[in-house]
Amino acid sequence: MFRPRVIPVLLLKDQALVKSVRFKNHKYIGDPINAVRIFNELKADELVFLDIDASRNHRLISLDFVREVGEEAFMPFSVGGGVRSIDDIQAILAAGAEKVIIGTQAGLEPSFIREASERFGSSTIVVCIDVKKKLFHGDRTWVVNGSSSTRYPPLEFAKLMEENGAGELIVQSIGRDGTMNGYDIDLIKSISTAVGIPVIALGGAGRIEHLIAAYRDGTANAVAAGSLFVYQDERRGVLINYPEKGELVF
Repeated sequence: MFRPRVIPVLLLKDQALVKSVRFKNHKYIGDPINAVRIFNELKADELVFLDIDASRNHRLISLDFVREVGEEAFMPFSVGGGVRSIDDIQAILAAGAEKVIIGTQAGLEPSFIREASERFGSSTIVVCIDVKKKLFHGDRTWVVNGSSSTRYPPLEFAKLMEENGAGELIVQSIGRDGTMNGYDIDLIKSISTAVGIPVIALGGAGRIEHLIAAYRDGTANAVAAGSLFVYQDERRGVLINYPEKGELVF
């Protein structure tokens, strides 16, 4: 039976692992490299690293960090944060990442995705679509870690990114980030049924059932989560987990 990829998403702030709620209230939860080692043991399918301050601070995710992950990780990994140029993509791939995630630059300059995919191949280019409602305008795609809206409704933007050559889309509900109350299934389904490239669901997963719902009801090609896999318990201990193959009956 087919099982979609299950992907832990690790947020970086000052090269530390953090947890967010609706893209705010960031809490330090540990060392990302230690998390990589644990996910190696748990046999995670893939990892995603997002530097949440990079675009705001006009810098690229640390290449030294990417190289360190490349030396430790047994699984494929993708990274994003501050990618603004072809040279940035080249540097990240040379440092060991399999795929590059682009959010802000895709929203500000959609044609950049076409240039990137033509240069490196669609399979290398992932676009992250962060979605939140804008007063009087409905759902919009937001950039710069959810601080600035674009003119694009998420469905229109997803289709545009596919046309420009993106190989995958990460679709994330800002309003559900870190809440652990479940994905925005309607949002995921509206995009996954309208494009022909893989859609990764992100934002809100808190139980295994949420992962299954994103695949069954949202028709996502892959499911991703942060808090579900890395979280802080009541005693402030950091717990890292990943479902065993038998736990996920899709």
